[in-house]
Amino acid sequence: MNDAGMGMITVNGEARPLDGPMTVAGLLAAIGLDGRKVAVERNEAIVPRSAYEATRLEPGDSLEIVHFIGGG
Repeated sequence: MNDAGMGMITVNGEARPLDGPMTVAGLLAAIGLDGRKVAVERNEAIVPRSAYEATRLEPGDSLEIVHFIGGG
């Protein structure tokens, strides 16, 4: 059983601990991704980029993060 206040989320198919309150923006920063260059789906719903700061993650959430790579 997990310690109080700790849960798990799934990011791109991999389990990841959720140690405390975190937003989508906080997760992206922790992973080292630029929020302007990714698309995020949370529990099968697209999270608008404008909502990254306000969207809190909850234990059991499933996220898919797609990183856009420019080229030319």
